[in-house]
Amino acid sequence: MSRRVRLWLLLLSLAALAVLLVPALAELPHFGGQSHPYGDRAVQAALRRRTANTVSSVNFDQRGFDTLGEESILFASVLGTVVLLRQTRDERRVRPQPTRVSPVSRRYGFLLLPVTLLIGLYVIAHGQLSPGGGFQGGVVVATAIHLLYIGADYRALERIRPMGLFELVDGLGEGAYVVLGGAGLLAGSAYLANILPLGTFNTLSSGGTVPLLNAAVGMEVASAVVVLLAHFLDQALEIEGGEEKQ
Repeated sequence: MSRRVRLWLLLLSLAALAVLLVPALAELPHFGGQSHPYGDRAVQAALRRRTANTVSSVNFDQRGFDTLGEESILFASVLGTVVLLRQTRDERRVRPQPTRVSPVSRRYGFLLLPVTLLIGLYVIAHGQLSPGGGFQGGVVVATAIHLLYIGADYRALERIRPMGLFELVDGLGEGAYVVLGGAGLLAGSAYLANILPLGTFNTLSSGGTVPLLNAAVGMEVASAVVVLLAHFLDQALEIEGGEEKQ
């Protein structure tokens, strides 16, 4: 495809986007005005579903399809990284050399690891109540695991990071979200419909399916980040090209 053809395709795409975007922007409430219809309706819907965190209500209940897409993008990105960074025939693995860690880094790495892990699990579990949720908590959990690399060395990280298990949990987290959405269809409602008992407002059991979807996303995100970083660390520390060694 020539440069001119690509340019024309870009211009046509931008024109089509402008036809849809400009009228939509023109109908938005004025900046600084008193009318916020979308926000008001989102808050009312969150209260009806007994989800104290309106953002989680939007992400996992009112617009659960969007979150499914975002989670699937991360899942596909990790899958693509695993395929692209796989060990090739002209590469070989070498054991990384032990690294010397300063006592201060070792001390604070070991101290912060359980604290960070607990905070990540807390953020996931309380996603329907307070700011946070599966995406944020999953990243915090993955960060906690890699504090062992900072506080000790790569070998210590490998011992607590069985790749097969994390790859399995990554797929289970993605599948759990899809299955929970299908449960709405089996109950005679819509896909990703909130069909579970809503519980008591502002408690861990509130929100119906929102806590379960949060947990599924937390599993997928934490495992995905661990798998993603594992392959990048493998390339940087363990895998050497055959041609470079000759």
